[in-house]
Amino acid sequence: MKRMREMEKGSEIKSAIEELSMVVVKVNPGGGDHADAAHIPTKPFLFVCNLVLQVLDKIGPTMAVLRQDIDQNIQRLQKIHESDPSLYSNLVEILKKEASEGNARKGTSCSRAIVWLTRTMDFTVAMLQLLVKDVGQSIEQVVEESYTITLKPWQGWISSAAYRVALKLVPDNKTLIDILMAKDEDCDRLKEEMQALISLLVPLLEQTHSILRSFGLDSIKST
Repeated sequence: MKRMREMEKGSEIKSAIEELSMVVVKVNPGGGDHADAAHIPTKPFLFVCNLVLQVLDKIGPTMAVLRQDIDQNIQRLQKIHESDPSLYSNLVEILKKEASEGNARKGTSCSRAIVWLTRTMDFTVAMLQLLVKDVGQSIEQVVEESYTITLKPWQGWISSAAYRVALKLVPDNKTLIDILMAKDEDCDRLKEEMQALISLLVPLLEQTHSILRSFGLDSIKST
């Protein structure tokens, strides 16, 4: 109930910080089978992805294309997690399962869902980093730069065209800042929280990319 009340006040960033602060990401730093010693927690990963959806919902229907892709990928992972919550509490186990079955690179695989949700969070982090530097800068410019370095390299012309149309329809600076800011919060406090979230997300994403590379999935592209 406490978390729901916080999120009703618009504090997705605070909720993400709270969730990720409890996450322990385990990866084997040495040689050998990288994946065997790795643990990327499924529920916190999906929790943060769902927070991105909530922000998109607040922005409105202009983000429908981006929202649909994220939502479909989340649902795919939630379904397999619910089939065996103990085993699939670790995203790596999902990757192992599909790799052993030869399904990891298929269009509707959970492995591809992990790849694209990870890239979505890369995009989110890139935006937050730019806003921390200058919270008053053009949101259109922030989105364009973040998209170019995180999502664009992996998208074919069809996906790229759809995303670029959607991302051109982002709200103005004040609207987005109001969406991100919790009740009774100022810009300085928001910047502190964005930086705190960045510091928690970056290690998780780095480890996830490392695991995806070990399965040969980090270079997957869309149509």
